[in-house]
Amino acid sequence: MTGRARLVALDIDGTLMGYDGTISPDVRAGVRSLVDAGLHVVLATGRSVAGMMPVAAELGLTEGWAVCSNGAVTLRLDPAEDGGYELVEVITFDPGPALRALAAELPEALIAVEQIGVGFLVSARFPTGELSGEHTVAPFEQLVVGPAIRVVLRSPGSTPAEFHEIVERVGLHEVSYAVGWSAWLDLTPGGVSKASALEEVRRRLGVEPFATAAVGDGSNDVEMLRWAARGVAMGHSLEAVRLAADEVTGTIDDDGVVPVLRSLLPG
Repeated sequence: MTGRARLVALDIDGTLMGYDGTISPDVRAGVRSLVDAGLHVVLATGRSVAGMMPVAAELGLTEGWAVCSNGAVTLRLDPAEDGGYELVEVITFDPGPALRALAAELPEALIAVEQIGVGFLVSARFPTGELSGEHTVAPFEQLVVGPAIRVVLRSPGSTPAEFHEIVERVGLHEVSYAVGWSAWLDLTPGGVSKASALEEVRRRLGVEPFATAAVGDGSNDVEMLRWAARGVAMGHSLEAVRLAADEVTGTIDDDGVVPVLRSLLPG
């Protein structure tokens, strides 16, 4: 299937951007070619708004739509707006029950509560480069109070498998969650995902369901890959991610997203 898509959703880390934080010239050119061809290129990321905006700028995306915080934040890029974007939808949840349950299992875990466009309230300093924006250390009781869009737990002494086991044990039914490659857990409002946000963007843009495509590599991309008419998993993805996709491309190390971008150009 080539050249049919009108809305292309792209994950950032591990898909467009390598683990060293760089985006190759071929990836930048591929994204630019889709925009020039009139397609809606939507960055769909677990990153905060503060972490997404520099990437959008590097890719030359100054207009259009973006989905951040694993679907909890949807925005419209607009250079005329303060900060270069307009918030369109923000979905929050009460982080208290989940955080208290997880903290009881992982008392040494680092906690970060996202603040839109600013950064994070954190229980302690995270390793350099792991979180974008400003970081303000706050006591646990401040972290669990009030609505949140996304909460991050980081436990350097744990493995992703242990995180999965703990999540199953405590039963996080009121929130959505995604376990990262490392001992990293993202919590977002229940029922919210990149897919749910992208579906709203699709409707706003008037794009038919068959004219959607998505590329991703992480567990937080599974719903998105299933949502898209053409879901493409990166070659280095875990098996569950690859199984959720219609096809698998190359890895991040060989710019696997590039041939997909080229194939999406109208014929």
